[in-house]
Amino acid sequence: MIGFAMCGSFCTHKHALAQMKLLLENGREILPIMSENVYSTDTRFGTSRQLIDEVEQICGRRVVHTIVGAEPLGPSIALDAMVICPCTGNTLAKMASGITDTSVTMAAKAHLRSDRPLVIALATNDALSANLKNIGQMLTKKHVYFVPMSQDDPQKKPHSLVADFSLVLPALEAAEQGKQYQRIFK
Repeated sequence: MIGFAMCGSFCTHKHALAQMKLLLENGREILPIMSENVYSTDTRFGTSRQLIDEVEQICGRRVVHTIVGAEPLGPSIALDAMVICPCTGNTLAKMASGITDTSVTMAAKAHLRSDRPLVIALATNDALSANLKNIGQMLTKKHVYFVPMSQDDPQKKPHSLVADFSLVLPALEAAEQGKQYQRIFK
């Protein structure tokens, strides 16, 4: 089973949902995980209830959305791998610093205790500024892999990076073999 965690970056959720469906089409079972903000925030991209319902319908499972619900992942509920798609800069910074104060950071910490792959599909406006050091920090950790990423709008958002969501499945397959898929920056 694959843990599939979703963080803020609400504008990329449609891409994340497409990858969730692709994983299922490729025979993967998915345990959905959402940050507390995703689970409870309505945005111009839709309501939290609509997103929760869609994710639960796709996965056939209830969404894990609390620290208490995420803590057993690893010691009690062994996942084959975990994908954070999208992963915000805030979540990346917390993981790089060892902070586990959300359902997603707790799920990642608990999962990594089992020495299994964690795949990060980053989407943040400060990747090439405040969060660049956190990307570097995460690259030094065992069993952490990135979906290749690039600048989505170098002129208007010069510090922004977003994962190529179409590469989630190949990045996951490479991570399961202990390898980083392609190069990290496209």
